[in-house]
Amino acid sequence: MNYNNESVRRQDRLLTEPAAIELLSGGEYGVLSLQAEAGGGYGIPMNYVWDGESRIYLHCATEGEKLRCIAANNKASFCVVGKTEVISAKFTTNYESIILKCIAEPVHDDVERVRALELLVEKYSPDFKSNGHSYISKFISQTTIIRLQVYEWSGKTKFLAD
Repeated sequence: MNYNNESVRRQDRLLTEPAAIELLSGGEYGVLSLQAEAGGGYGIPMNYVWDGESRIYLHCATEGEKLRCIAANNKASFCVVGKTEVISAKFTTNYESIILKCIAEPVHDDVERVRALELLVEKYSPDFKSNGHSYISKFISQTTIIRLQVYEWSGKTKFLAD
């Protein structure tokens, strides 16, 4: 996973890699952007989990628009936005965000699929791991796991002093 801010236009607003890792680890959701089948774009907010290395996992139904888009073109972008604050009097916004360039693909290996779902339970329902394991067993056949293999990412931030 290559953290590369060279293409960020505003070099004065770069998010440090440690801050970007913190945002990626703790972000509540991200927006998955894909090429739509009929042209144009297709973007959807999704819960996610990062494996701590170079993969992001998402989950969805076993059929639908996301999977059709990925089958047609597996290049993807994933954006996570952290803290924001509109500063009305200054006509600006404080923000932090990261953009990840990825290859998207459904996961077929059952061990990896279960591990991805366990990571999602650990992130979003840490106090309910036992129930989460039961839920995984019950619904895994109705769930597709999408792996985003991240090959490059960057981050940007702006926070004005009061």
